[in-house]
Amino acid sequence: MCGRYRLTAKERWLSSYFNLDPEDVAWAARWNVAPTQEVATIRQDRTEPKRIFALMRWGLIPYWAKDASFGNKAINAVSETAAEKPAFREAIKRRRCLVPADGFYEWKRIGPKLKQTYNIGLRDDGLFAFAGLWERWKNPEGNPVESCTILTTQANALVADIHDRMPVILSPEDYDRWLDPGVTDPALVADLLKPFDPRLMRKYPVSDFVNRPDNEGPECAQEIAAEPAVQQKLW
Repeated sequence: MCGRYRLTAKERWLSSYFNLDPEDVAWAARWNVAPTQEVATIRQDRTEPKRIFALMRWGLIPYWAKDASFGNKAINAVSETAAEKPAFREAIKRRRCLVPADGFYEWKRIGPKLKQTYNIGLRDDGLFAFAGLWERWKNPEGNPVESCTILTTQANALVADIHDRMPVILSPEDYDRWLDPGVTDPALVADLLKPFDPRLMRKYPVSDFVNRPDNEGPECAQEIAAEPAVQQKLW
């Protein structure tokens, strides 16, 4: 699962890494991105051979949803079943996107009432992209709202002791195929929805400062010594 992440890369680096027009990229460093907030996404233009940067609401709202609250329970989509679910099956055919990040947070239970927060990312702390889906919904006033979800897969060896799921991280060489609007059969991109190579990743404990969505800044991802696990008494 992925319920919180960070994207601290500068606009210039985002545009260079993802081959975007620098004038189209508008992003201020965020250390604690939370559901329902605006997030950075990248999709392929359908008429020209270029990628488009867009801000979207995190939590996918299908076009048929009665209200925006639907998106609160659709921040993630299970990759193995997304093509079958009403909320995601059209998006995975025609509206795939990248969600850039440079780290995500996950919580490991270490006691009956205690969890340790971890930052998880690449070994070099570099930029990467989650596999995402997006939709366009009209609010009661008739205004379009674009929203997205992050696909998840089975956890790799690095993440498995924290959670049984992890976000799908795409390799850069797979970005074009994932974004290609000409590929409308989900089976042709299904092989991309796999656990990322754990040898290219690292994780480390961070403080509970990141636990509050309102908290921002480098402190969210600052490495600390891990809290010792609490042994539960059996008597």
